This record gives sequence, structure tokens and C-alpha cells, in this order.
Amino acid sequence: MTEMVYGAPRVVTGDPVLPRWWRTIDKWTMCCILVLFGIGMLLGLAASPPLAAKNGLPPFYYVTRQAFFGGMAIAAMFGFSLMSPVMVRRLGVLGFLAAFVALALLPILGTDFGKGATRWYSLGFASVQPSEFLKPGFVIMSAWMMAAAMSVGGPPGRLYSFALTLIIVTFLALQPDFGQACLVLFAWGVMYFVAGAPMVLLLGLAACVVGVGFMAYNSSEHFARRINGFLSPDVDPTTQLGYATNAIREGGFFGVGVGEGQVKWSLPDAHTDFIIAVAAEEYGLICVVVIIALYAVIVVRSLSRLMRERDPFIRLAGTGLACAFGVQAMINMGVAVRLLPAKGMTLPFVSYGGSSLIATGIAVGMLLAFTRSRPQGEIGDILMRRATR
Repeated sequence: MTEMVYGAPRVVTGDPVLPRWWRTIDKWTMCCILVLFGIGMLLGLAASPPLAAKNGLPPFYYVTRQAFFGGMAIAAMFGFSLMSPVMVRRLGVLGFLAAFVALALLPILGTDFGKGATRWYSLGFASVQPSEFLKPGFVIMSAWMMAAAMSVGGPPGRLYSFALTLIIVTFLALQPDFGQACLVLFAWGVMYFVAGAPMVLLLGLAACVVGVGFMAYNSSEHFARRINGFLSPDVDPTTQLGYATNAIREGGFFGVGVGEGQVKWSLPDAHTDFIIAVAAEEYGLICVVVIIALYAVIVVRSLSRLMRERDPFIRLAGTGLACAFGVQAMINMGVAVRLLPAKGMTLPFVSYGGSSLIATGIAVGMLLAFTRSRPQGEIGDILMRRATR
């Protein structure tokens, strides 16, 4: 539709793929991602050896696996960033369908690994969490539906995407995985807002979410236990939140020193959900601020480049991916400092986790593909020309 209105961009015949990719990619975002992965490896060297010792494994067993999965994630990121938006959309839709089927079959074929939530498939040598791969595919699918609704005579894509969102959120809540359910709902809400949804409707949806949360609190012991722990004025020092809070307090501004932290010996999830507590204890507030700044640069630069995008699908999908990436990081760090209830969500590119690393690599690769510079006029210039006609 965009090409019919504005004309197809001129393509230079014989332009090599890699030089064109290097000229058009957002190098700041890519560098921030690589730095985050490097920080994750550094923190993994500190956080994972105690867990390996408890499980009778080699000291750097988890670090080696993180490097392996991280290498796959970086490869996926570069691979998707080389693709055209059309190819990303096609693969995203196919990936969504596969992840959706896997999510629906979790109650039958999945396992909970003794954590009280059936979220994984056990492969023996590794585990797969379908919800991690569902998120980028869901964003692509929803953006495609919403963009189609903007065409003259197009389908009711907003309604279809909303129905799809409700189905996915229901599946996630039944695991239960309220953290991922909230993230999926947030990503859809952001895209719907960018697509032109009225604020009254969004406020009504927010009120419905609060009502559903109240019902879940009264009907789910798992959900109620986490909310009660968050609202309690006193923190049990023997819980993960208690250990994390104490570690952040002990770290101060400059930390206790590399390898001198003690929280990694007490926290079962020090290398995953609470890795920011290890960073705060050993490297101090300065390291945490650097990590937050890296996430902020990625999100802000991506959104600023997407604001100049003319294609509605690219603008919607890129916004959903960037906001979901940033909010997941905020949720992880917010849980560690007791600003949010415990969610069981990893810190993107920093925490240990095969599914999380690879799925995040795919999502960021899609985002890099959408934010590449393309031979098109600025959307502000187009609007100005229309206003002066």
C-alpha cells in the first residue's frame, strides 16, 4: 500500500548485502546489545559457579552454556537484521504459529521442573520455554493485523488482534505465568495506541485488567502469595527478595569488589531472575546505572528512528518490540528492588537462559531490521507537503 501511494524506493543494482547492511544498521543499538551480553558473561562468571558447585557440576558449566546460547542469540540477531521487513514479517508469522501450538500443548506435554508452573518442554539436554519465542512472533502478527486495518477496505485487524491477545493471555495465565501475560498485553496496548486507539478505550481496558487481577488474587494461591509478599511491609530475609534487597544495600555506590559478593551463595536464581542483585553487590550502583543506560539507549534510539518510518507495519512492529524489550528489563530490575511483585522474568541479554537469550536475539534482530535506514522521505516532510497543498 505504501509503495502504491509514494512509489517504490530506488534500488541500486549489484549493491553488496553486507556493505549496505553496515551503512543502514543502527550501530549504537547494536553496540549496546553486544555490551549488555558482555556484561552478562562477566556477571555469569561471578553468579553461576556457586550454583554449579551445589549441583556437582564443573565451576564454569553455566558460563559455558551461556556463551553457547548467547552465540546462537547473536547469530540470530545478525541474521534477522540482514532481512527485509517483508521477510521478517513472513518468518515472524510462521514462528508465531509454531510457538502458539507449542504453548497450547504445554498442559499435556510440558513440565514445571518443580517450580509450580508448567512453562517448559524438557529435551533432556536443555529445556524450551515457548512463551519466550511467542512474544516476538505475537508482536509481528498483531502489527500485521493492525496495519492491514489501516488500508481502505481492510479487515477489522484491531478486533482480530485483540481476540488473539485474549487467547494468548488466557493460556499464559493458566500456566500460571502472569508476568509474560502482562508483557504480551502491554505490547499489544502500545501498538494499539500507536495505531490510533482512543484513550477512553485504553483506560477501559486498563480497568478490565485491574478487575481480572483482583479475580486472580482471590482464585490463584500462586498469584496471591506473590502479591502478599510484595505488599508486606517486612521482607523475610531468607527469601530471594530478602537476599536481593540486602545485597543491593551492601553494594553501595562502588560495590564490595569483584568476586567478594555473598548473595550468589544464597540466591537460587542469582544467575537468572536476580542477576542485577549480583551486579549491585559486587560492582555497586555505578554498574546498575550503566546497565539501565544501555537499555534506555536501545529503546530511545529505536523509537526515534521508528518515528520517521512511513510504513505502518514497520512502525507498529518496531514499537512493540522496542517497548516489550525495555519493559521486560524494567520488570526484572523492579522486582529486585521491590518496586514490583515477583514475576520470574529474565534480564534481556544479561541473565542466564537458553530460550530467553535466543528469543531476545531474534526480537532484537527484527528490531534492527525495522530500524535500518531506507531510501524514503521523512514522514514529517510528507505531512508538511500535504499541509501546504
